[in-house]
Amino acid sequence: AEKKQEALQGTTLKQAFDDFVKTRKNLKERTLYDYRRLMKVAFADWQEKAMTGISKDMVSKRHNKIGSERGEAYANLAMRFLRALFNFAIAQYEDGNGKSILHENPVMRLTQTRAWYRIDRRQTVIKPHQLSPWYEAVMSLKQDQISIQSAMVADYLLFLLFTGLRRQEAATLKWSNIDLDDRSFTLTDTKNREPLTLPLTDFVFDLLQSRKAATDSEYVFAGDGKKGYLIEPRRQVQKVIQLSEVSFTLHDLRRTFITIAESIDISAYALKRLVNHKMTNDVTAGYIISDVERLRKPMQQISSQLLRYFKIKDDKKILPFQKHQSA
Repeated sequence: AEKKQEALQGTTLKQAFDDFVKTRKNLKERTLYDYRRLMKVAFADWQEKAMTGISKDMVSKRHNKIGSERGEAYANLAMRFLRALFNFAIAQYEDGNGKSILHENPVMRLTQTRAWYRIDRRQTVIKPHQLSPWYEAVMSLKQDQISIQSAMVADYLLFLLFTGLRRQEAATLKWSNIDLDDRSFTLTDTKNREPLTLPLTDFVFDLLQSRKAATDSEYVFAGDGKKGYLIEPRRQVQKVIQLSEVSFTLHDLRRTFITIAESIDISAYALKRLVNHKMTNDVTAGYIISDVERLRKPMQQISSQLLRYFKIKDDKKILPFQKHQSA
């Protein structure tokens, strides 16, 4: 019993993390990747430290160090992860009397002293007047003679904008989850773990038909890596930014979709369902069942509004963009 108690007292950060991963079997692949990255980057020199030896002062100093070296948002992220790891250890490791070997979570120092960095939520979107040049720059990717993947990335960017999906949800979408006959598609692995079926608008339907004819991969947006799907099209995104002079991130496309929907007075309930936001705090929402057919009209309205900003008609097909010849 004494040896077991001594071993528990010596539980290292790495040991706790390994046990954490084994216990939390439902962690998403991306979340697990981020956690492992934080262990290697933010806490590389702490991995063999006993958790009982990590003090509040050490946490405060490490938070400041990460903030100055890697940015305030990253420092907060690292400490939220460390807090979760300590909460797990407090519940997991007990002595012979059933008491935790850890008396408190040292990361709570940041809350008690209000030392967390204040990070304003990113609110950037592509503005209506920027959508036309952005669209032309995206379509120019289809003429890229260097990389055959650029044409697919163009479709990927448009798909993100016209569906409001998170980038990972779109990147991992398989053809088996798309029903072209029913004009709908289903997300089985979402952020909130709730499956979602959405309608395909005319524009997205045409896009997917063209994409299906050009690929034999199981993924709609195939990548050349071992995972099989598109990972991060940085080069193509930078090219679109350069050509259009519109700075954006992939998540900005989701925010733009939501902003456009709000601007044309799409129902709050329909919009939350379209972007798969939980409505647990809304009692009325619990009585509303939004099926794919009820979402088809608002989805089409958003699509039509985007096309108006692109300055093309609703029935415009997905065609390569022709560059204007300079005088």
